[in-house]
Amino acid sequence: MNGIGGPASGGVVLVTGGSRGIGAAVARLAGARGYTVAVNYTRDEDAARRVVEEIARGGGRAEAIRGDVSREADVVDAFERTGHALGPVTALVNNAGVAGRPGRLEALSADEVWRLLSINVAGTILCAREAVRRMSTRHGGGGGAIVNVSSAAARLGGAGEWVHYAATKGAVDSFTIGLAREVAAEGIRVNAVRPGLIETEIHATAGDPGRLERLAPTVPVGRAGTAGEVAEAILWLLSPAASYTTGAILDVTGGR
Repeated sequence: MNGIGGPASGGVVLVTGGSRGIGAAVARLAGARGYTVAVNYTRDEDAARRVVEEIARGGGRAEAIRGDVSREADVVDAFERTGHALGPVTALVNNAGVAGRPGRLEALSADEVWRLLSINVAGTILCAREAVRRMSTRHGGGGGAIVNVSSAAARLGGAGEWVHYAATKGAVDSFTIGLAREVAAEGIRVNAVRPGLIETEIHATAGDPGRLERLAPTVPVGRAGTAGEVAEAILWLLSPAASYTTGAILDVTGGR
């Protein structure tokens, strides 16, 4: 062990929402860096298996693990099945999330609010809980690292588009800081990344496929980022190179 927060060479990482976008990029890079990877997905098994196959072709080891992070039983089952198939989880990337339908607050339904809260907030908390139960030295674990995927929306506010989404990511930021302090003495580091405008399908899925092109000029570096660039930041936070970093929120936003 190098400092706190995970073994010096790989370990078992569970990536929620690992079948596409940032999650898939994290899973592939983790496999290339020597981690054994649990690729969590909710519905698209084929996409998750494609990520697993890519990791295997690169000489890594991975498994597709189904589970809806908004359901407590699914979360517990995903961690149990990961442990049985790959070994004890030593790292968690809390990536699963939804943006919801863009629009002003007054057009929002209660069902939409609860869906975002159940996945983005409750799902993050439940997955972190299961990770702590397994990693914490207080519970006989060997330590580990958690990275929560937040969003620049948490500090920009999402006005006119996604104030509801921004609020859930603000909760993720607060949770990251508090949990980091709670488990720091138990061998677990907890950090977050806040991606900005990133080239993934989330914009089209939310009904605004032209969003990246429209907003790219507002980014100081002049372009949208890639899922791979976010993955690099996440893998650094998981690694022993970040052994003295906990409670941090790292913006990967091109300066926006």
